[in-house]
This record gives sequence, C-alpha cells and structure tokens, in this order.
Amino acid sequence: MTEPVLAIDQGTSGTKALVICPERGVIGSGSAPVRPRYGGANQGETVLAWDPATGRPLTDAVVWQDRRAEGICGELTAHGDELKRLTGLPLDPYFAAPKMAWIRRELTREGVVTTSDSWLVHQLTGAFVTDAATAGRTQLLGLRDVDWSPAALEVFGLSDERLPDVVDCAGPVGTTTAFGGEVPLTGLLVDQQAALLAQNALEPGQAKCTYGTGAFLLAQTGRRPSTGSSGLVSCVAWRLGGRTDYCLDGQVYTAASAVRWLTGLGVISGAADLDPVGASVSDTGGVTFVPALAGLAAPWWRSDLRGSLTGLGLDTTAGHLVRALCEGIAAQVVALADAAASDLGSPLTALRVDGGLTRSSLLMQTQADLLQRPVEVSALPDVTALGAGVVARLGLDPRLPPSSATPEWRPSAVYEPRIGPEEASERLAGFRAAVDGLRERA
Repeated sequence: MTEPVLAIDQGTSGTKALVICPERGVIGSGSAPVRPRYGGANQGETVLAWDPATGRPLTDAVVWQDRRAEGICGELTAHGDELKRLTGLPLDPYFAAPKMAWIRRELTREGVVTTSDSWLVHQLTGAFVTDAATAGRTQLLGLRDVDWSPAALEVFGLSDERLPDVVDCAGPVGTTTAFGGEVPLTGLLVDQQAALLAQNALEPGQAKCTYGTGAFLLAQTGRRPSTGSSGLVSCVAWRLGGRTDYCLDGQVYTAASAVRWLTGLGVISGAADLDPVGASVSDTGGVTFVPALAGLAAPWWRSDLRGSLTGLGLDTTAGHLVRALCEGIAAQVVALADAAASDLGSPLTALRVDGGLTRSSLLMQTQADLLQRPVEVSALPDVTALGAGVVARLGLDPRLPPSSATPEWRPSAVYEPRIGPEEASERLAGFRAAVDGLRERA
C-alpha cells in the first residue's frame, strides 16, 4: 500500500494540514488560525526578510494585500511594459518584487528576502528553494525560460540578492524531522495553482475560482503562456518533470475580507449570515457595492481605487447591503471570466469553485445568474491543501500522471442561472457603470 502524504496549506487567515491516503482520501486534518496585522497553501506574493544561517525572521511577513509598495511601483511606471513582457505580470504592489524592494529600502538590508515558502521549506529541511509557480508570482521570473530574470532584478534594484533555486513543483527537496520520524518533502506549489490542480483542471480552457480572503479565477492555457491583452495575468501553473504548464490568473482582492468588513460594521455577525439576511429582501433595492476595499485588481489594475456604496436610501436594509456585496463580488468574477474567454478565444462552459464563501447559496446563485453559466461547487474540502498533496504524491512517484494523482472531480452542488441574459446584462451594466465612475473620479 502507498504511504499517506501530509499536505500543508499556509494561507492568509490560517494554516491547514491534511493527511491524504491514495485509497481512502483525506484521513486526518487540522488547522490553526493566523491573525494578520494589516498594514497582513503558500501565499505566493507574501514576503519577509530572514537570516539564512539561523532561519530567524528579520521582519514581519508582508502579505499579498499590503499596499505599502505603491510608491515604488509609481517610481517604476516607465518599466511596466517591459516587466509585463518579461514576467507576464503587470506592475502592481500585489506581487512580491515591489514588496521585496520596499523591505530592502525601508526595513533591513540584512539576510535574504524571499517569498514565505522559501522560509518555511528552510525551517523544515534547510534547503533554499522555491517552486516554479511561486517564483512566477514574484515578477522576477522570466515567463518563458522559467528562471530568474536579470533584467527584472535590475529594475527592482535586487540584482545583488541571493535568491532560492527554482525547482519543479514535484520532486525531492529534502527531509524533515518536524513531524516525528524522517519525512521527505516532495512537493511545493503556490496556493491558487494548487487549487487548480486539485480541481482536475488539466486541459486548456478549464477554469476554477477560489473564494477565500480574495477571489481568484485561474484558467488553464497549456504549454504556452497566453499573450492576450485582456488584463489577466499570464503565469506558470506548474512545472512537472521539467515541463511547464501555464494559466491565466485574475484576482478580486476582497471577498471574505469584504464580508469581515461588513461584519465589523455590525451589519451581519459573520459569513453564516449572508444567506438568512440576504433572504430578507428580493433584490439589492437599487444599492450598488463595488467592494474594492483594497483596490481593483484584474482586469482594471487600479490599486489606488477604493470601494463605493451607491444608491442608499432611508429604506436600505442590511439585506440590501448583503445582496449588493454578493453582487459586487460576483460581478468582478464575471469580469475575470469574460477576460479569460477573450484570451482563450472561447467562453468558459462552466466554472468550478471552492473556498469558504461557496457555502453561501446566495453568493453562488448570484454568481451563476450573472455569469450565465453553471457554477459547480467542489465536494472536496480544502482543495489548496489537496493540490499540495497531489504534487507531493507526484514527487514520490514521478511515473504517475497528474490525472491519476488528482482526486476525482465531483461537485457537491451545481447552480444553474435562474435569470435570462437580458437581466444579467442589465445588472452587470449597473456595476460596470459604478466602476467606471470610480475610475473617472480618481
């Protein structure tokens, strides 16, 4: 019998661990919360400085939502097109390189500055590596040769940095005794690509969206990176056996974090209230919510913008605000799906979804209505950690094809559109008008 693997997902809000058996599936799980200080599977764009001799952190981790590198991005605007051509990524403080440069300018010149996976792997095994997909989230990796780009490093003033080796997502990295006996570490993969793999989206055109702290839509493009101009990011999906697959990636910065914001105002007591509170009204009551509470990401890339609530009246209730929030999140995901379809040359036939907010029937039905496509909710828990388990399995047995290491896809629920294209188009037009208003006023 093949041995189980331990998969660890280090996320923004918590750490999850799964023990996965090839025959029986998930046979054990655990989690611990992370309480970020804002200002906070492997988070691909989270960085920190640390001492490679001792492993001791020299700074707090600067998480993917942190916007303090906006000034550096402003200084480098003239290099934006070059960086997009080299790395596939637009110039934005969301990615790792601007935050790495900010740490070097504002916090410390000591030690090394890397994404969080390199620190975690070093803590476990002593190795100094990062996987190709995580490296692709830095804006320092050449998109086509999948190696550190000297030109990109020079743009960010990081040419003299000691950077980790870029390795395949599956393969032996080292061993650790952190969990008792000597255990090999055989797989590394950035969070959203791990979810794409676990959702069995292995063919070009297949897509998934994860609804977590933010919402992240990825669509497979196969062996070639997309050269479209829709505003989505073209990046490494994974590198296995030296062969690279690519994907399109689009982001909504605030999803569950927008729900937490509404909770902090006392409008609801938590995500579990979305459905009962939203069910108290039949529509948004004319309220439009653009939940760009940390800026607008793809396809607009306006990190300077903030959210808006319009159409408020004396008759506006908590239910209207909840429905407007769900509509705002869903409308942004539709914009991502439309952009992916434009780059791929054909519309998505369905959308596979996962993450904590998929428990909200209101959000998922709103998503299906506005997308005008079925929304298939994953029956598998913790798909990011499952994706890490898949590459760990592939690292143990390189002869195993990815399709055999990936859990069988099955939805727990399928949401079909309940409105027609005309109504969906009208509702989306209202949201887009609100976004255009923000962009024009900024």
